[in-house]
Amino acid sequence: MLETLITSKTRLRVLIKFFINAANNAHMRGLADEMHESTNAIRKELNNLSEAGYLEKETIQNRISYKANSKHPLFPTLQKIIHQHIGLDSLVSIVLERMGYVKKIVVIGDYANGNDSGIIDVVLVGEDLNSDYILKLASKIEHEIKRKVNFTIMPSFTASGLILFENN
Repeated sequence: MLETLITSKTRLRVLIKFFINAANNAHMRGLADEMHESTNAIRKELNNLSEAGYLEKETIQNRISYKANSKHPLFPTLQKIIHQHIGLDSLVSIVLERMGYVKKIVVIGDYANGNDSGIIDVVLVGEDLNSDYILKLASKIEHEIKRKVNFTIMPSFTASGLILFENN
């Protein structure tokens, strides 16, 4: 649905890269390689988004690194829109609504790094979570968000990733 509002596929991919996880950063050539786009197309989108204040630039060893400007007034709104576009908000609400006591929901892999690969790897952290039910739930979530979801259940998880939910 967001594709109808943002008609530039490159711009949408850049927005996903930086706004799915505020910790993501990248430089122009790396983005061009990752997205299989020309450096000119990436440069144009990075310049437009930087000039509008959505991205911050930092020079590190003769390279300009970009990241989302988390101080921008629209940052929370853009991040929420990107999460809704990917389907992460639906994923969290369905899991919490239908599962037992979930301590944490963490996205790892491509989506945590801002790559819209079509496969979302999710770690569910909790005790006595029903793995059979989660497999059935995965197909319902996949149908709703139009992306493949791989669930992993663990009693604890300390590695890095995009934390979608945490119950202390």
